[in-house]
Amino acid sequence: MGFKNEASSSSNSLPRTAHSESAPLLNTHGPITLSSQPKTFANVFIAIVGAGVLGLPYAFKRTGWAAGTVIILTIGVLTYHCMMLLVRTRRRLERDIGLAQIASFGDLGLAVAGPTGRLAVDAMIVLSQAGFCIGYLIFISNTLAHLFPNRKSLYILAVLPFQLALNSIRSLTLLAPLSIFANIVDIVAMGTVLREDVVAGARCWFDLKAFCGPSEILYGFGVAVFSFEGMGMVLPLESEAADKGQFGRTIGLSMVVISFIYVAFGALGYAAFGAETRDIITTNLSGGAVAVAVQVGLCINLFFTFPVMMNPVYEVVERLACGKRYCVWLRWAVVAAVSLVALLVPNFTDFLSLVGSSVCCVLGFVLPASFHLRVFWSEMGWLGVAVDGAIILSGVILAASGTYTSVMAIFCSAQL
Repeated sequence: MGFKNEASSSSNSLPRTAHSESAPLLNTHGPITLSSQPKTFANVFIAIVGAGVLGLPYAFKRTGWAAGTVIILTIGVLTYHCMMLLVRTRRRLERDIGLAQIASFGDLGLAVAGPTGRLAVDAMIVLSQAGFCIGYLIFISNTLAHLFPNRKSLYILAVLPFQLALNSIRSLTLLAPLSIFANIVDIVAMGTVLREDVVAGARCWFDLKAFCGPSEILYGFGVAVFSFEGMGMVLPLESEAADKGQFGRTIGLSMVVISFIYVAFGALGYAAFGAETRDIITTNLSGGAVAVAVQVGLCINLFFTFPVMMNPVYEVVERLACGKRYCVWLRWAVVAAVSLVALLVPNFTDFLSLVGSSVCCVLGFVLPASFHLRVFWSEMGWLGVAVDGAIILSGVILAASGTYTSVMAIFCSAQL
Protein backbone atom coordinates (compact mmCIF):
# COMPACT_ATOMS: atom_id res chain seq x y z
CA MET A 1 0.00 0.00 0.00
CA GLY A 2 2.87 2.23 -0.73
CA PHE A 3 1.02 5.03 -2.52
CA LYS A 4 -1.53 5.77 0.17
CA ASN A 5 0.70 8.44 1.64
CA GLU A 6 0.08 10.45 -1.56
CA ALA A 7 -3.59 10.72 -0.92
CA SER A 8 -3.92 13.69 1.37
CA SER A 9 -1.54 16.14 -0.28
CA SER A 10 -3.62 19.03 -1.48
CA SER A 11 -3.05 22.69 -2.03
CA ASN A 12 -5.09 25.58 -0.69
CA SER A 13 -6.03 26.76 -4.17
CA LEU A 14 -5.80 25.40 -7.68
CA PRO A 15 -4.50 27.74 -10.39
CA ARG A 16 -6.08 27.80 -13.82
CA THR A 17 -3.94 27.27 -16.86
CA ALA A 18 -4.45 27.21 -20.58
CA HIS A 19 -4.98 23.65 -21.68
CA SER A 20 -2.15 22.01 -23.56
CA GLU A 21 -1.94 18.40 -24.59
CA SER A 22 1.79 18.47 -23.90
CA ALA A 23 1.55 20.15 -20.51
CA PRO A 24 2.37 17.90 -17.56
CA LEU A 25 -0.45 17.11 -15.16
CA LEU A 26 1.73 17.74 -12.14
CA ASN A 27 3.74 20.84 -11.38
CA THR A 28 7.20 19.54 -10.52
CA HIS A 29 10.64 20.97 -10.01
CA GLY A 30 12.32 18.54 -12.37
CA PRO A 31 11.66 16.13 -15.18
CA ILE A 32 8.90 13.57 -14.62
CA THR A 33 9.87 9.94 -15.01
CA LEU A 34 6.87 8.38 -16.69
CA SER A 35 5.88 4.80 -15.90
CA SER A 36 5.50 2.06 -18.48
CA GLN A 37 2.42 -0.18 -18.40
CA PRO A 38 4.25 -3.02 -16.56
CA LYS A 39 5.51 -0.55 -13.95
CA THR A 40 2.03 0.94 -13.51
CA PHE A 41 0.65 -2.60 -13.12
CA ALA A 42 3.26 -3.34 -10.44
CA ASN A 43 2.62 -0.04 -8.65
CA VAL A 44 -1.13 -0.72 -8.46
CA PHE A 45 -0.42 -4.19 -7.06
CA ILE A 46 2.00 -2.80 -4.47
CA ALA A 47 -0.36 0.02 -3.49
CA ILE A 48 -3.36 -2.24 -2.88
CA VAL A 49 -2.07 -5.60 -1.66
CA GLY A 50 -0.99 -5.34 1.97
CA ALA A 51 -1.39 -6.91 5.39
CA GLY A 52 -5.18 -6.86 5.04
CA VAL A 53 -4.99 -9.90 2.78
CA LEU A 54 -4.02 -11.99 5.81
CA GLY A 55 -7.53 -11.52 7.22
CA LEU A 56 -9.32 -12.79 4.11
CA PRO A 57 -9.42 -16.52 5.05
CA TYR A 58 -11.10 -15.61 8.35
CA ALA A 59 -13.57 -13.42 6.44
CA PHE A 60 -14.33 -16.38 4.14
CA LYS A 61 -14.91 -18.47 7.25
CA ARG A 62 -17.42 -15.90 8.49
CA THR A 63 -19.25 -15.38 5.18
CA GLY A 64 -18.84 -18.80 3.57
CA TRP A 65 -16.55 -19.58 0.64
CA ALA A 66 -19.11 -18.91 -2.10
CA ALA A 67 -20.35 -15.66 -0.56
CA GLY A 68 -16.75 -14.56 0.02
CA THR A 69 -15.91 -15.17 -3.62
CA VAL A 70 -18.90 -13.14 -4.83
CA ILE A 71 -18.09 -10.32 -2.40
CA ILE A 72 -14.44 -10.07 -3.49
CA LEU A 73 -15.31 -10.01 -7.20
CA THR A 74 -18.11 -7.46 -6.65
CA ILE A 75 -15.92 -5.09 -4.65
CA GLY A 76 -13.09 -5.50 -7.17
CA VAL A 77 -15.34 -4.43 -10.05
CA LEU A 78 -16.87 -1.55 -8.08
CA THR A 79 -13.46 -0.31 -6.92
CA TYR A 80 -12.15 -0.28 -10.50
CA HIS A 81 -15.25 1.62 -11.68
CA CYS A 82 -14.83 4.27 -8.97
CA MET A 83 -11.11 4.63 -9.71
CA MET A 84 -11.98 5.43 -13.31
CA LEU A 85 -14.64 7.92 -12.15
CA LEU A 86 -11.87 9.88 -10.42
CA VAL A 87 -9.67 9.80 -13.52
CA ARG A 88 -12.49 10.95 -15.82
CA THR A 89 -13.48 13.73 -13.41
CA ARG A 90 -9.94 15.12 -13.22
CA ARG A 91 -9.49 14.94 -16.99
CA ARG A 92 -12.72 16.87 -17.54
CA LEU A 93 -11.79 19.61 -15.06
CA GLU A 94 -8.32 20.03 -16.54
CA ARG A 95 -9.52 20.02 -20.13
CA ASP A 96 -12.67 22.13 -19.99
CA ILE A 97 -12.14 24.39 -16.98
CA GLY A 98 -8.37 24.72 -17.24
CA LEU A 99 -7.53 23.74 -13.68
CA ALA A 100 -3.94 22.65 -13.17
CA GLN A 101 -2.14 20.74 -10.42
CA ILE A 102 -4.98 18.39 -9.49
CA ALA A 103 -2.34 16.10 -8.11
CA SER A 104 -4.32 14.23 -5.48
CA PHE A 105 -7.74 13.14 -4.29
CA GLY A 106 -7.80 16.13 -1.92
CA ASP A 107 -7.08 18.54 -4.78
CA LEU A 108 -9.92 17.01 -6.76
CA GLY A 109 -12.27 17.49 -3.82
CA LEU A 110 -11.23 21.15 -3.63
CA ALA A 111 -11.76 21.64 -7.37
CA VAL A 112 -15.20 20.00 -7.36
CA ALA A 113 -16.73 21.10 -4.06
CA GLY A 114 -14.43 23.78 -2.65
CA PRO A 115 -13.02 23.62 0.88
CA THR A 116 -15.85 21.32 1.96
CA GLY A 117 -14.82 18.75 -0.65
CA ARG A 118 -11.20 18.86 0.40
CA LEU A 119 -12.18 18.60 4.07
CA ALA A 120 -14.32 15.53 3.35
CA VAL A 121 -11.47 13.80 1.52
CA ASP A 122 -8.86 14.76 4.10
CA ALA A 123 -11.08 13.58 6.97
CA MET A 124 -11.54 10.19 5.33
CA ILE A 125 -7.82 9.99 4.53
CA VAL A 126 -6.92 10.70 8.17
CA LEU A 127 -9.38 8.13 9.49
CA SER A 128 -8.39 5.46 6.98
CA GLN A 129 -4.64 5.93 7.42
CA ALA A 130 -4.98 5.94 11.20
CA GLY A 131 -7.18 2.86 10.87
CA PHE A 132 -4.51 1.05 8.85
CA CYS A 133 -1.95 1.82 11.55
CA ILE A 134 -4.25 0.64 14.33
CA GLY A 135 -4.62 -2.58 12.37
CA TYR A 136 -0.83 -2.84 12.17
CA LEU A 137 -0.49 -2.60 15.95
CA ILE A 138 -3.23 -5.21 16.46
CA PHE A 139 -1.47 -7.51 14.00
CA ILE A 140 1.92 -7.05 15.69
CA SER A 141 0.56 -7.62 19.19
CA ASN A 142 -1.57 -10.63 18.23
CA THR A 143 1.25 -12.25 16.26
CA LEU A 144 3.86 -11.75 18.97
CA ALA A 145 1.43 -12.96 21.64
CA HIS A 146 0.93 -16.10 19.54
CA LEU A 147 4.68 -16.69 19.10
CA PHE A 148 5.75 -15.60 22.58
CA PRO A 149 2.71 -15.98 24.84
CA ASN A 150 2.05 -12.90 26.91
CA ARG A 151 -0.54 -10.14 27.18
CA LYS A 152 -1.17 -8.40 23.86
CA SER A 153 -1.24 -5.01 25.57
CA LEU A 154 2.33 -5.53 26.71
CA TYR A 155 3.59 -5.67 23.12
CA ILE A 156 1.67 -2.55 22.09
CA LEU A 157 3.09 -0.62 25.05
CA ALA A 158 6.58 -1.96 24.30
CA VAL A 159 6.34 -0.70 20.72
CA LEU A 160 5.03 2.75 21.70
CA PRO A 161 8.34 4.46 22.66
CA PHE A 162 9.99 3.34 19.44
CA GLN A 163 7.06 4.56 17.38
CA LEU A 164 7.18 7.93 19.12
CA ALA A 165 10.82 8.21 18.04
CA LEU A 166 10.21 7.06 14.46
CA ASN A 167 7.21 9.35 14.04
CA SER A 168 9.27 12.32 15.20
CA ILE A 169 11.34 12.15 11.99
CA ARG A 170 10.39 15.01 9.67
CA SER A 171 11.52 13.35 6.45
CA LEU A 172 10.82 9.68 5.83
CA THR A 173 13.31 9.37 2.96
CA LEU A 174 15.49 7.03 4.99
CA LEU A 175 12.54 4.68 5.52
CA ALA A 176 11.61 4.53 1.83
CA PRO A 177 13.87 1.51 1.00
CA LEU A 178 11.90 -0.49 3.54
CA SER A 179 8.92 -0.46 1.17
CA ILE A 180 10.81 -2.95 -1.00
CA PHE A 181 11.34 -5.17 2.04
CA ALA A 182 7.66 -4.81 2.93
CA ASN A 183 6.51 -5.95 -0.50
CA ILE A 184 8.87 -8.94 -0.49
CA VAL A 185 7.67 -10.00 2.96
CA ASP A 186 4.00 -9.72 1.91
CA ILE A 187 4.58 -11.91 -1.14
CA VAL A 188 6.62 -14.47 0.84
CA ALA A 189 3.89 -14.58 3.51
CA MET A 190 1.19 -15.21 0.93
CA GLY A 191 3.30 -17.89 -0.73
CA THR A 192 4.00 -19.58 2.60
CA VAL A 193 0.33 -19.64 3.53
CA LEU A 194 -0.66 -21.06 0.14
CA ARG A 195 2.02 -23.75 0.45
CA GLU A 196 0.73 -24.59 3.92
CA ASP A 197 -2.80 -24.78 2.53
CA VAL A 198 -1.67 -27.38 0.01
CA VAL A 199 0.28 -29.35 2.62
CA ALA A 200 -2.66 -29.28 5.04
CA GLY A 201 -4.88 -30.52 2.25
CA ALA A 202 -8.09 -28.81 1.23
CA ARG A 203 -11.12 -30.13 3.07
CA CYS A 204 -14.12 -31.40 1.22
CA TRP A 205 -15.90 -28.30 -0.05
CA PHE A 206 -19.22 -29.82 0.97
CA ASP A 207 -18.05 -29.69 4.59
CA LEU A 208 -17.43 -25.95 4.38
CA LYS A 209 -20.01 -23.21 4.67
CA ALA A 210 -20.94 -21.65 1.32
CA PHE A 211 -23.24 -18.85 2.54
CA CYS A 212 -23.98 -17.36 5.95
CA GLY A 213 -26.42 -14.81 7.35
CA PRO A 214 -26.85 -11.13 6.36
CA SER A 215 -24.74 -9.80 9.23
CA GLU A 216 -21.82 -12.03 8.19
CA ILE A 217 -22.19 -10.89 4.58
CA LEU A 218 -21.94 -7.25 5.71
CA TYR A 219 -18.87 -8.21 7.75
CA GLY A 220 -17.28 -9.70 4.63
CA PHE A 221 -18.02 -6.59 2.58
CA GLY A 222 -16.16 -4.48 5.14
CA VAL A 223 -13.06 -6.69 4.99
CA ALA A 224 -13.16 -6.75 1.19
CA VAL A 225 -13.45 -2.96 0.91
CA PHE A 226 -10.51 -2.57 3.29
CA SER A 227 -8.42 -5.04 1.25
CA PHE A 228 -9.04 -3.12 -2.00
CA GLU A 229 -8.50 0.35 -0.56
CA GLY A 230 -6.13 2.31 -2.78
CA MET A 231 -8.24 5.17 -4.08
CA GLY A 232 -5.70 7.77 -2.99
CA MET A 233 -3.01 6.43 -5.32
CA VAL A 234 -5.06 6.51 -8.55
CA LEU A 235 -4.47 10.13 -9.58
CA PRO A 236 -0.71 10.16 -8.83
CA LEU A 237 -0.30 6.92 -10.80
CA GLU A 238 -2.32 8.21 -13.75
CA SER A 239 -0.16 11.34 -13.80
CA GLU A 240 2.99 9.24 -14.02
CA ALA A 241 1.68 6.83 -16.68
CA ALA A 242 3.54 7.12 -19.99
CA ASP A 243 0.52 5.95 -22.01
CA LYS A 244 -2.50 7.55 -20.38
CA GLY A 245 -4.79 6.15 -23.05
CA GLN A 246 -3.99 2.64 -21.80
CA PHE A 247 -4.14 3.53 -18.10
CA GLY A 248 -7.68 2.25 -17.66
CA ARG A 249 -6.83 -1.08 -19.28
CA THR A 250 -3.68 -1.44 -17.16
CA ILE A 251 -5.41 -0.69 -13.88
CA GLY A 252 -8.28 -2.98 -14.89
CA LEU A 253 -5.88 -5.86 -15.50
CA SER A 254 -4.27 -5.18 -12.13
CA MET A 255 -7.64 -5.35 -10.39
CA VAL A 256 -8.54 -8.62 -12.15
CA VAL A 257 -5.27 -10.24 -11.03
CA ILE A 258 -5.62 -8.93 -7.47
CA SER A 259 -9.25 -10.10 -7.27
CA PHE A 260 -8.40 -13.65 -8.27
CA ILE A 261 -5.41 -13.74 -5.90
CA TYR A 262 -7.70 -12.61 -3.08
CA VAL A 263 -10.30 -15.26 -3.93
CA ALA A 264 -7.66 -18.01 -4.09
CA PHE A 265 -5.98 -16.88 -0.88
CA GLY A 266 -9.21 -16.54 1.08
CA ALA A 267 -10.89 -19.71 -0.17
CA LEU A 268 -7.82 -21.97 0.10
CA GLY A 269 -6.97 -20.62 3.53
CA TYR A 270 -10.47 -21.36 4.77
CA ALA A 271 -10.48 -24.76 3.04
CA ALA A 272 -7.21 -25.76 4.70
CA PHE A 273 -8.12 -24.86 8.28
CA GLY A 274 -11.93 -24.84 8.25
CA ALA A 275 -13.53 -23.81 11.53
CA GLU A 276 -10.05 -23.40 13.04
CA THR A 277 -9.17 -20.51 10.71
CA ARG A 278 -7.92 -17.59 12.83
CA ASP A 279 -8.26 -13.86 12.32
CA ILE A 280 -4.61 -13.70 11.20
CA ILE A 281 -4.04 -16.67 8.92
CA THR A 282 -0.29 -16.80 9.58
CA THR A 283 -1.00 -17.84 13.18
CA ASN A 284 -2.48 -21.05 11.73
CA LEU A 285 0.87 -22.00 10.26
CA SER A 286 2.86 -24.86 11.71
CA GLY A 287 5.62 -23.90 14.10
CA GLY A 288 8.53 -24.40 11.71
CA ALA A 289 11.39 -21.96 11.33
CA VAL A 290 10.07 -20.62 8.02
CA ALA A 291 6.62 -19.91 9.48
CA VAL A 292 8.11 -18.13 12.49
CA ALA A 293 10.46 -16.12 10.26
CA VAL A 294 7.55 -15.03 8.07
CA GLN A 295 5.49 -13.90 11.04
CA VAL A 296 8.39 -12.00 12.62
CA GLY A 297 9.21 -10.48 9.22
CA LEU A 298 5.63 -9.25 8.85
CA CYS A 299 5.81 -7.64 12.29
CA ILE A 300 9.07 -5.86 11.39
CA ASN A 301 7.55 -4.81 8.07
CA LEU A 302 4.49 -3.23 9.72
CA PHE A 303 6.58 -1.71 12.50
CA PHE A 304 8.55 0.37 9.98
CA THR A 305 5.58 0.94 7.67
CA PHE A 306 3.64 2.57 10.54
CA PRO A 307 5.37 6.02 10.36
CA VAL A 308 5.15 6.06 6.57
CA MET A 309 1.41 5.44 6.65
CA MET A 310 0.93 8.05 9.38
CA ASN A 311 2.60 10.77 7.31
CA PRO A 312 -0.63 11.85 5.50
CA VAL A 313 -2.29 12.16 8.91
CA TYR A 314 0.42 14.56 10.07
CA GLU A 315 0.14 16.58 6.85
CA VAL A 316 -3.54 17.23 7.55
CA VAL A 317 -3.50 17.74 11.32
CA GLU A 318 -0.41 19.96 11.26
CA ARG A 319 -1.95 22.04 8.48
CA LEU A 320 -5.18 22.49 10.42
CA ALA A 321 -3.73 22.87 13.93
CA CYS A 322 -0.28 24.39 13.39
CA GLY A 323 -0.41 26.21 10.06
CA LYS A 324 1.66 23.48 8.33
CA ARG A 325 4.42 23.77 10.96
CA TYR A 326 6.09 20.63 12.28
CA CYS A 327 4.83 19.80 15.79
CA VAL A 328 6.36 16.81 17.56
CA TRP A 329 3.92 16.97 20.51
CA LEU A 330 0.96 16.76 18.16
CA ARG A 331 2.49 13.76 16.43
CA TRP A 332 3.08 12.03 19.75
CA ALA A 333 -0.52 12.68 20.79
CA VAL A 334 -1.79 11.10 17.56
CA VAL A 335 0.46 8.04 17.98
CA ALA A 336 -0.70 7.66 21.59
CA ALA A 337 -4.35 7.87 20.50
CA VAL A 338 -3.81 5.25 17.78
CA SER A 339 -2.08 2.95 20.28
CA LEU A 340 -4.94 3.39 22.78
CA VAL A 341 -7.50 2.29 20.21
CA ALA A 342 -5.35 -0.73 19.32
CA LEU A 343 -5.33 -1.72 23.00
CA LEU A 344 -9.13 -1.83 23.02
CA VAL A 345 -9.66 -3.98 19.89
CA PRO A 346 -8.83 -7.69 20.27
CA ASN A 347 -9.49 -9.08 16.79
CA PHE A 348 -7.50 -8.06 13.69
CA THR A 349 -10.09 -8.92 11.03
CA ASP A 350 -12.95 -7.41 13.04
CA PHE A 351 -11.13 -4.10 12.94
CA LEU A 352 -10.44 -4.43 9.20
CA SER A 353 -14.17 -4.83 8.67
CA LEU A 354 -14.90 -1.76 10.80
CA VAL A 355 -12.46 0.48 8.90
CA GLY A 356 -13.57 -0.92 5.55
CA SER A 357 -17.25 -0.35 6.33
CA SER A 358 -17.08 3.00 8.08
CA VAL A 359 -14.32 4.88 6.25
CA CYS A 360 -13.20 3.06 3.12
CA CYS A 361 -16.77 2.82 1.79
CA VAL A 362 -17.06 6.60 1.86
CA LEU A 363 -13.55 7.17 0.51
CA GLY A 364 -13.73 4.49 -2.16
CA PHE A 365 -17.35 4.69 -3.37
CA VAL A 366 -19.37 7.62 -2.04
CA LEU A 367 -16.90 10.46 -2.73
CA PRO A 368 -15.75 9.36 -6.23
CA ALA A 369 -19.36 8.89 -7.39
CA SER A 370 -20.42 12.19 -5.78
CA PHE A 371 -17.62 14.16 -7.45
CA HIS A 372 -18.31 12.52 -10.82
CA LEU A 373 -22.03 13.22 -10.57
CA ARG A 374 -21.45 16.86 -9.68
CA VAL A 375 -19.09 17.49 -12.60
CA PHE A 376 -20.97 15.52 -15.28
CA TRP A 377 -24.54 16.17 -14.07
CA SER A 378 -25.58 18.42 -16.95
CA GLU A 379 -24.65 15.94 -19.68
CA MET A 380 -25.49 12.60 -18.08
CA GLY A 381 -28.56 10.65 -19.10
CA TRP A 382 -30.89 9.11 -16.57
CA LEU A 383 -28.94 5.85 -16.61
CA GLY A 384 -25.66 7.55 -15.71
CA VAL A 385 -27.31 9.53 -12.93
CA ALA A 386 -28.97 6.35 -11.66
CA VAL A 387 -25.65 4.45 -11.61
CA ASP A 388 -23.82 7.19 -9.69
CA GLY A 389 -26.79 7.59 -7.36
CA ALA A 390 -26.95 3.85 -6.74
CA ILE A 391 -23.24 3.76 -5.86
CA ILE A 392 -23.64 6.65 -3.45
CA LEU A 393 -26.75 5.15 -1.82
CA SER A 394 -25.21 1.66 -1.63
CA GLY A 395 -22.03 3.10 -0.12
CA VAL A 396 -23.95 4.97 2.56
CA ILE A 397 -26.14 1.96 3.42
CA LEU A 398 -23.14 -0.39 3.48
CA ALA A 399 -21.19 2.06 5.64
CA ALA A 400 -23.99 2.38 8.19
CA SER A 401 -25.01 -1.28 8.38
CA GLY A 402 -21.48 -2.63 8.06
CA THR A 403 -20.21 -0.34 10.78
CA TYR A 404 -22.92 -1.54 13.15
CA THR A 405 -22.16 -5.19 12.36
CA SER A 406 -18.42 -4.71 12.82
CA VAL A 407 -18.82 -2.86 16.11
CA MET A 408 -21.03 -5.66 17.41
CA ALA A 409 -18.40 -8.22 16.34
CA ILE A 410 -15.69 -6.27 18.17
CA PHE A 411 -17.79 -6.14 21.36
CA CYS A 412 -18.46 -9.88 21.13
CA SER A 413 -14.75 -10.61 20.66
CA ALA A 414 -13.87 -8.40 23.61
CA GLN A 415 -16.21 -10.37 25.87
CA LEU A 416 -14.70 -13.75 25.00
